[in-house]
Amino acid sequence: MPYSHIGVKSSAAQRSLAQALDALGVEFKLPDGFAPEVLAEVDSVIAGHKLPAPDLTALPFITIDPPTSQDLDQAMHLERSGDGYVVHYAIADVPSFVPAGGPLDAETRRRGQTIYTPGQRIPLHPTPLSEGAASLFADDPRSAYVWEIHLAADGSQTSCSVRRATVRSVAKLGYAQAQEMHDAGNAPAAFAGTLALLAEIGTKRIALERARGGASLNVPAQEVEYVDGRYVLEFRPNLPIEDWNAQISLLTGMAAAQVMIEGKVGILRTMPVPDAESIAAFRLQTVAMGKPWGTEMAYGEYLRTLDTADPKHLALMHAAATLFRGAGYTPFNGTVPEQVIQAAVAAPYAHTTAPLRRLVDRFVLAICAALCAGEPAPAWAVEALDELPEIMAASNQLASKVDRAAIDTVEAALLRHQVGGEFDAVVLAGPKKNGHNSKSATARSSIQIAVPAVTAYCDGDLQPGTVVKVTLAAADIATRTLRFVPSAQAPGTSPENGTAPVQTDN
Repeated sequence: MPYSHIGVKSSAAQRSLAQALDALGVEFKLPDGFAPEVLAEVDSVIAGHKLPAPDLTALPFITIDPPTSQDLDQAMHLERSGDGYVVHYAIADVPSFVPAGGPLDAETRRRGQTIYTPGQRIPLHPTPLSEGAASLFADDPRSAYVWEIHLAADGSQTSCSVRRATVRSVAKLGYAQAQEMHDAGNAPAAFAGTLALLAEIGTKRIALERARGGASLNVPAQEVEYVDGRYVLEFRPNLPIEDWNAQISLLTGMAAAQVMIEGKVGILRTMPVPDAESIAAFRLQTVAMGKPWGTEMAYGEYLRTLDTADPKHLALMHAAATLFRGAGYTPFNGTVPEQVIQAAVAAPYAHTTAPLRRLVDRFVLAICAALCAGEPAPAWAVEALDELPEIMAASNQLASKVDRAAIDTVEAALLRHQVGGEFDAVVLAGPKKNGHNSKSATARSSIQIAVPAVTAYCDGDLQPGTVVKVTLAAADIATRTLRFVPSAQAPGTSPENGTAPVQTDN
């Protein structure tokens, strides 16, 4: 199963895993640093940068991120307005730091996004910008694109706009710290109201998401530990404040989509509804994990029943991402496309809240601000619209390959001590031919192991939807190899193929 941003603790015992993960950068030819001309341009731009004239430093913005984060894209200030609310959401002003057509612009288009490996990050922008001048650190005036979104009493949006302004964050909070302050009611007066309203607004936005059929994939952090001679995983379940925080970001992405649709220019994040084959495969996995997804329950509602503190449920949360295939970017200029919906959000949506880490957000921010000011979208942004989908697709593909390699490496480490052991599994799909078309290649079927929650391949032509006993034949960290083989006639299996039908309640 995927492990997002795994933390691998430094120890001699973990050297083999750490070395294998470090080698991913070389294997996938990830960028190593920035060219001198890029760094020189960044230094020059930072030295000459001027803050916007509109001054919102009287609003006590706060940032809420993982505690070690230094590239702070977003800061918020929330307040009541009658029986509704006003969301002020400041986004790092990356466009003002990236001259169009310059060396940095070209380099960010080559990279597309920040790439993460366990314990390592390959940034989209040089750190003097992404973790310095453009990052929304506390106590320093910063240039930002500030969204002002008005909400009704039920949390639904009534109006929105965005403009460049100078802001000041008064606190850099980690998730646990912010949650503790909220729960104890002891946050400093400057931002106690924002924390209280974040819970209120976030809860109402979640209710609206459920009503429109949306689904959120908020998975917990995971860390690899080495205990008594073997690798194990530790999980940090999501805190409520992380889900509330995510809702503010989703709200802003939906607002950006609305602005661009009304202005008939921009780029949307779109995704079709899941196909029947993907849904069927995911239902098999839910059975394998002991948490069947009944046909009477909506997809988003099912995800909300999962307990991410349970490794099996966590595996299902990650596997649910397979239903989100087909996501892409849809540019337009003059005519709004027919397909504007992002199926997981269940609404039009755009990427706009992470410009330090994702290329496309820089263009969305500049376009939205111009449209809200009644001005034409900047020519440099409009001219890039047609090439952005290809850039982001290539970048996402690379990020997925790196993530898949990291997953395989970690799973080999987790199972290394169980070579020769027998496992219960459910066949998800098959057969596969080891990635080759050769008739001599060994047929392989995709299987889901229940404990530990791992998706892997097993030798043999196995029937999807059946329960099998499999034996782990190999687990090698250096080659990221897991190889399962069917166990010899386990009790309760069919003599024809060594499998037994999966029993479901739907």
